[in-house]
Amino acid sequence: MNVKSRHHLRSDEISELEAAIAEQTGVELDGDAYEMVELADADFDVVLVDGDPVVVYMDDERPFLTVAGANAYEPTTHVVTVDAGAVSFVSDGADVMRPGIVDADEDIEPGDLVLVAEETHGKVLAIGRALEPGAEMAGDSGKVVESLHHVGDDLFEFSV
Repeated sequence: MNVKSRHHLRSDEISELEAAIAEQTGVELDGDAYEMVELADADFDVVLVDGDPVVVYMDDERPFLTVAGANAYEPTTHVVTVDAGAVSFVSDGADVMRPGIVDADEDIEPGDLVLVAEETHGKVLAIGRALEPGAEMAGDSGKVVESLHHVGDDLFEFSV
């Protein structure tokens, strides 16, 4: 991935970013340096928090945690939990299907970005877009989360 531009965020931009992340995930970011990295050949931009790719802007949306960012902090909202049988599929970038879901936050609405975590250790494996409300995610069949970013993809491997 080629870096198009890179600049430090102003304090008002940092405040907006921290508020958006807290509202969506329950995570209170506490970095000393926030740096926006705009990429020339990707559909997303990254915010480095103390040098680590913690926040992503996908498709000009509100900021959201990366997989690495979610695992560095402990998100409390917009989390979809999958069973051990789904881990390998989700880690490879597959969309999340109803039978693999053991729990989902009730406040998730279709179109929301969500964190997909594994049941055993609570580690986040992927970021996706909810296709169904959280209350209706568990069940017998159908796709409920579209995968956007997962362990091992270009964003996960990104470094500057």
